[in-house]
Formats: sequence, structure tokens, C-alpha cells
Amino acid sequence: MLPLTAASIRSSFVNASRKEVSVAGLPEDLEARDWDALDYFGWHDPKFAKRAYVVLPAPDGTPIGILLRQADASPQRRQICEWCRDARLINEVVFFSARRVGESGRRGNTVGTLVCRNFQCSWVVRTDPPVPYDGFDMAADRERRIERLQQRVAGFADMLVTGR
Repeated sequence: MLPLTAASIRSSFVNASRKEVSVAGLPEDLEARDWDALDYFGWHDPKFAKRAYVVLPAPDGTPIGILLRQADASPQRRQICEWCRDARLINEVVFFSARRVGESGRRGNTVGTLVCRNFQCSWVVRTDPPVPYDGFDMAADRERRIERLQQRVAGFADMLVTGR
């Protein structure tokens, strides 16, 4: 992922009002992030308990910022994150919804998904599981996991923007 600044993050939002963007709480450690190890950038707003944000890379490389709202209730059973699909690590998974872009979003339509509470999917897909058998190509498997994460994140952004 390309390095982000506060200005590039604020200008990337596609489903938030100007007021929501102006009051969004941004992380203070943007310069210290390892952007090469991130497939998307997500964080919780320190000012609003149920609000979170993700910035996803678009196919052309420009960032797409999305305002998320965390559900009030937690899933009753252990769930799997829809983005990293990891079943090995015990991550808290929560339901986030995002207002659709454009007229559909203004009418109140949303898209929802289950995601790791602390947006650690990039770390999860780069953490190797135990080797299932001798000769297993762990590097190729890791690359497949990273590619699938990127595809799922891009699919979520596409569904939000295009309505498909």
C-alpha cells in the first residue's frame, strides 16, 4: 500500500459527509507505519466508540476511504473474518456496515461485513500456519493468502461504490 498522509486520507472518503470527514479522528503515527506490509489501512475513531475507517487501494493506486459503523451487538458464536478468512487465530470479529456511495447511500442503503475488530488482516495473512505436510510451499501459500485478501477488500469497495 502506498504511504498515506492525513490530507490524503481525508480526501479519500467516498461515503462520508464533509462534516464526518472533518471530525474524523486520525492515527497520529502515520509516518511510523510499515505501508509495504499493509493491504489496507484500518483504525477506530478515538472520539466515537462505534465508528471506524478503512482506506483501501483502488486498482489505479488512489486510496478509497470508507466510513464504517460497528454493530452494537457482537456475534453470538465465533465468526471468521470475511476479508482474511483466518480460522487459526482467535481474533475478535465484528460486524461493520458502510453507507453506500451516492443516491443509494443517501436513501440509507448500506453494505455490511464481518471483519477483524482491530483490522489485523494484513498481519494474519502473512503469518504462516503450521506446515501441513513435507514439501508444502509455504511462500506460495502466503502469496495466495495475500492476493485473496486484496481481492476481497477490493470486492467490498467495489460493492460499496457500484452497488453490485
